[in-house]
Amino acid sequence: MRLPSTSTVWAAEAMVCSVDHLASTAGLRALERGGSAVDAAIAANAVLTITSQHMCGLGGDLWALVHVDDDVTCLNASGRAGSGADPDRLRAAGHNSMPHRGEVGSAPVPGVVDGWLALHERHGRLEFASLLDAAIDLAENGFAASSQLAASSANVADVAGNTQLAGVTTGDLVQRPRVARNLRALAAQGRDGWYGGEFGEALIATGNGEYTADDLAQNQADWVPAVRLDAWGHGLWTAPPNSQGYLSLASAGIAAGLDLPSDPSDPLFAHYLIEASRAAGFDRPDVLHEHADPAALLDPAMLAERRARIQPDRAVDWGDSYAGGGTMYMCVVDKDGMGVSLIQSNAAGFGCHVMVGDTGIFLHNRGIGFNLIDGHPAEYGPGRRPPHTLSPALITNNDGSLRSVLGTMGGDAQPQVVLQMMARMLHAGERAGTILSAPRFALASPDPKTGFDTWSAAGQVRVRLEPHADAWEAALRERGHNVEMATVAEMSGFGHAHLIEVTPSGSLAGAADPRAFASAAVGR
Repeated sequence: MRLPSTSTVWAAEAMVCSVDHLASTAGLRALERGGSAVDAAIAANAVLTITSQHMCGLGGDLWALVHVDDDVTCLNASGRAGSGADPDRLRAAGHNSMPHRGEVGSAPVPGVVDGWLALHERHGRLEFASLLDAAIDLAENGFAASSQLAASSANVADVAGNTQLAGVTTGDLVQRPRVARNLRALAAQGRDGWYGGEFGEALIATGNGEYTADDLAQNQADWVPAVRLDAWGHGLWTAPPNSQGYLSLASAGIAAGLDLPSDPSDPLFAHYLIEASRAAGFDRPDVLHEHADPAALLDPAMLAERRARIQPDRAVDWGDSYAGGGTMYMCVVDKDGMGVSLIQSNAAGFGCHVMVGDTGIFLHNRGIGFNLIDGHPAEYGPGRRPPHTLSPALITNNDGSLRSVLGTMGGDAQPQVVLQMMARMLHAGERAGTILSAPRFALASPDPKTGFDTWSAAGQVRVRLEPHADAWEAALRERGHNVEMATVAEMSGFGHAHLIEVTPSGSLAGAADPRAFASAAVGR
C-alpha cells in the first residue's frame, strides 16, 4: 500500500495549514481581512473545535510558538488541576494510574480560551469576536461530517448529554447550536462570558467538587521562554516543560551528530532516527514534569554520552539505563513574516468522555499525563499542570529569520514525527509535499494500554512502521528492533502533520498531511 502523495503548495504572501479545509479557509479569510497570523490561527482553531471535536475542542488545552521580528515566544495554555484534585481518592478507588475515561480528575481546567485571548491580546489585529464568526456560523447552520469525525463519533454515542455527535455518518449535516450559544457568550463578554458564564458554571457542577470558582478565575495561559537547540545549521525551537517538546530537540541533537545517510529511503536513516528517539526518551516518565529544567534535559554532555552508545548495526538496550487522536496541529505564516505553530487537543479522541452540562462541549483528559506515585513531581494534585505530549516546533535560520513552522498530532509519537520532518527538511533537503507523504515510524509500548505509555518500559519499545515503510522492515529487524507493520486503518497513529517553509526568495512552501483526508494547505 502506498499513501496518496500530497503536493507542495506555494504562496507569495501567506499560508494556513490545518487538518480541515473549512478551518484553513477561515484562517485565510482572516488574513485577507488584514489579520495577523495569530488572528488566522485563532479563527482556524475555533472552526476546528466545531468540525473536529474528535481531535480538539473548547474543553481542551493549547500551546503555541510565535515568531515575530526574529524573536520566538511560547504560550503555555495547558490547564491546571482543580482544587479538589485528590490522588488519595483515586488510589483508594483502586487506581494505580490516572483513569483514561469517565473521570473528571483526568481533566484539568481547560485552557484553550485563555490561550486564544492571550495570543490575541499580544498579536491580534482584528476584533476578537469577529474571529469566532466562522465557527459560530458552522455550529449554528451546520457542516458536512468528515469521514474521521463520523468514525470517531461511534465512541461517544453513549456519553450523557451527547445529542449532536451521536450516530453521525460521513457527509451528514451536523449542527451544534449549544456550542454556538457558548461561543456567542465568549464573543460578547470575553473571558467572563466563558469561564464565568454558562460553560464555567456547568464545569463546576460537572466536577462535583473538582473545580471551584477560584480555579476558573485563574488565568490558564502563561507566556514562557521558548526552548532552543542548534542542529543541522539551524535553530530548533519548541515549548518547555510541562511539554514533552524537549524530546524533539534532544533527538535532533543526537541524530545530527550521527553519520545520517542523505537518502531517507536507506534503512540506516530510519535506524539512526529511531535510536536517537529512544536515547532521548527512555527516561521521560522520571524527568518530565512542569518544573523540569530544559537546560538539564538538553545538556550537551548528556546528549553526547547517549549518542556515543548508538551503533549502526544494532539497537541499543536502554533498559539497564532506566532510572525509574485526539489532537490537532496547525500553522500559519502571514505577509509580515509572523509565524504561528499551534497545537490544541482533547488528549485522546473525545477526551475523558464527559460532557460539560448542557453546553455540548466534551472535557479533555490531559490529566492522564499525571501519575499516582506518592511524592513524584508529576503526581496528580491541586493546581498542578500534567506532563503534556503537545510539542509544537519552529525552525529559524542563523540570522534569526523564520525557516519553518511545523508539528503534528500523535500523542507520544509527536517528537518522533517532528524529528523525521526536521531531518528530511534540513539534512536531506526534501520539500514539504515529499516530507509529509513519506513513510514514518512511531514508537509504542511493548504492552500498550492507553497510547500514552510509550516509555513505560524505558527504551524497550515496539517500532511501528506505516504500510509504505516496508522497505525499512527487514533491515530494522536485523538490527534487533521489535518491528510491527501497521495496517492502513492505523495510519492516523503516525500523525497528522503540517508544515510551512519560508524559501530563500521569501515565498512560502507548505503542505497538509494526506493522512487527514479533509486537510488543506491554502495560501495567497
